[in-house]
Amino acid sequence: MVLLDVSIVNVALPSMERGLAMPAATAQWVISGYTLALGLTLVPAGRLGDSLGRRRMFLIALAAFVVTSALTGAAPSTGLLIAARLLQGVAGGMLIPQNSGLIQELFSGAERGRAFGVLGATVGLATAAGPVIGGLILAMVAGPDDWRWVFYVNVPIGLVALVLAAKLVPVTTRARSRRAHLDLPGSLLLGGGVLSLLIPLVDAGDGGLNRLWPLWGVAALLLAVFCWWEVRTVRRGRQPLLDPRLARTSGYAAGVGVGMVYFMGFTGIWLVLALFLQDGLDNTPLRSGLTVTPFALGAAVSAVIAGRLVSRFGRWLTVTGLTAVAVGLTVTALLLRNPGSDTTTWATIGPLLVAGLGGGMVTSPNMTMTLRNVPVDMAGAAGGAVQTAQRIGAAIGTATLTMIFYSVLLSTGYDYPAAVSDTLLAAAGIMVLALLLALAEALRHPRTAETVRPVDDR
Repeated sequence: MVLLDVSIVNVALPSMERGLAMPAATAQWVISGYTLALGLTLVPAGRLGDSLGRRRMFLIALAAFVVTSALTGAAPSTGLLIAARLLQGVAGGMLIPQNSGLIQELFSGAERGRAFGVLGATVGLATAAGPVIGGLILAMVAGPDDWRWVFYVNVPIGLVALVLAAKLVPVTTRARSRRAHLDLPGSLLLGGGVLSLLIPLVDAGDGGLNRLWPLWGVAALLLAVFCWWEVRTVRRGRQPLLDPRLARTSGYAAGVGVGMVYFMGFTGIWLVLALFLQDGLDNTPLRSGLTVTPFALGAAVSAVIAGRLVSRFGRWLTVTGLTAVAVGLTVTALLLRNPGSDTTTWATIGPLLVAGLGGGMVTSPNMTMTLRNVPVDMAGAAGGAVQTAQRIGAAIGTATLTMIFYSVLLSTGYDYPAAVSDTLLAAAGIMVLALLLALAEALRHPRTAETVRPVDDR
């Protein structure tokens, strides 16, 4: 639900603009505000899960997500809609780190890899299937308020999930023994740094890059002070928000980098393809969503399989996956450059499926290899930092790829095939950069996950 709500809203934006008489620049904040709140909450929420217990935080966050989804759907005005989306993003940011933390705490060895495989399949499917599900909802519900059901759909799903989580997620002995401690200065410094970094990017469509770029200097300063503060906190024997020793944990820093760069090239392609298919080819939102379904299905299937194989092949699975994504996007770009007829979109099924199969080999193995040596008492914050890096990458990639798309579109006299082709080639180039990072890590640590001695979680 949390990641689905990042992409599902794209297809509903035109309906929101009509229903609430909302300007396009304001409507963009329905997406951007959610992303901002999500990214700011991840690491502090992971730390709270480490301290207060992940089951408790999971149930609180899930209940909050259900309530804020209902508030968003019922919002009577633009201001209340954006405010409710901000609260929904906070609830989502509280929920996500508990998933990776629970997996770290409840599983070990090969079982942990399989559990991350399921999580990776969910991430890939939710991110890529958003346009399809959004199109289906809008096709089934007619009327000026059809967009509200994009949010209302979370309510019954969330209520069922609450009942199941209360029954099935165990209370761990470790959770009862922790002392709650939240590094407030660290939280404020990290939050301010991430906020300053993301605001120019999420407001790029309204000229944010030109007006707000000085905030990047503020972000660099705040993040540097944050690193100093966390080192100082550890030296004084206190509990930091994000332990700086994670940077020295085998595979962690490399995995964060690979994940951030992959999401730079991954997230933005769905918005670009939607613009091409709907504005360039006059497809309906449903047909536009169905066109990218092969990627979603391929990612869901391969993530589960890759989760079972990561203990044997380790980082080389990520290398193989990134290669497949780069090749699939390149072939798709070349096919769409001269569409010719409706059969062209059918021809993209194969390369998008290949790219999706590769994407599933990136998400879950990279998460497993990134967190495999992280001590369990840091798992929530560490997982939150991974997700924060991915959200930053997603914001950078979406702004960059959208800018490339519109630049080519305007310079070629609205040649949509050229615009989408050049943008997908740029995304493939970003995937090659992620591939080089993964390859360097694989060559640096040639042993597979199975032969690496895991950290004693006890």
